[in-house]
Amino acid sequence: MSNELGSFLKACRARRKPTEVGIPAGHGVRRTPGLRREEVAAVAGISVDYYTRLEQGRERHPSEAVLDALARALLLDATERQYVGNLARHSSGSRPAQPEVGSVRPTVLRLLDVVGESPAYILNRSNDVVGANPAGLALLAGIDQWPAERRNTTRYLFLDPAARTVFVGWRDVAQDSAADLRATFGDNPQDPGLTALVDELTTKSEEFPAMWARHEVQPKSTGVKRFDHPAVGRMDLDYEVLAVRGADQRIVIYQAEPGTPDHDAMTLLNLVARRTVPDQATG
Repeated sequence: MSNELGSFLKACRARRKPTEVGIPAGHGVRRTPGLRREEVAAVAGISVDYYTRLEQGRERHPSEAVLDALARALLLDATERQYVGNLARHSSGSRPAQPEVGSVRPTVLRLLDVVGESPAYILNRSNDVVGANPAGLALLAGIDQWPAERRNTTRYLFLDPAARTVFVGWRDVAQDSAADLRATFGDNPQDPGLTALVDELTTKSEEFPAMWARHEVQPKSTGVKRFDHPAVGRMDLDYEVLAVRGADQRIVIYQAEPGTPDHDAMTLLNLVARRTVPDQATG
């Protein structure tokens, strides 16, 4: 984890084709996938030696001007640019690690009941489930059998065999989850909970290391997830991720259009959940 900035820059240049940044493709086979270091340096207007030191972790104080130039050279989007800036600030020590709030405010927990039959849960920075309504817990089939302190949506996705059938298109969901975790990690690269989670998944999951090594950065705030749930069958649910101000926590709420089969399945899940796990509505 000590050279995340250099690893990210290397992954980004490997994804870029010379023609994308105005460099002629030339003839013959290129031994380096994507761009060479000297090509990135030339497009960014910095020395090859300086760029090499950045990739190798020997330069930890790049200026904003250098980061901007690299962002342009590597065609980074706004999210990736912010990620690079966060890593650089943490690497230089100019941005100290932020402590995480452990408890969930009672008013936030009550929101889980306000959303009615919609599955909902609260996640902390590391994606630990720190609160859930019955439907939210039941949505992740089998996670209620885990000890409360082990319930984590990313851990569940990669390490529970049930997740591979619960989530339709599991591999895409897993890659999106790794990219979302990357975005959080960029904001908090020294967080012990995040570091421990990444280390655990790297050791125990066959697929996670390769997905993590792609260095894709994409926080998820809304979208659609498709489920094939053992209790209610197939349902496609919209989700929204709402930040809890002052706590570094998020509420994830799933919903479906009333009158649709997806809504009927979601309503049934809520009924089943309240009969079976009424005592696990909060963390």
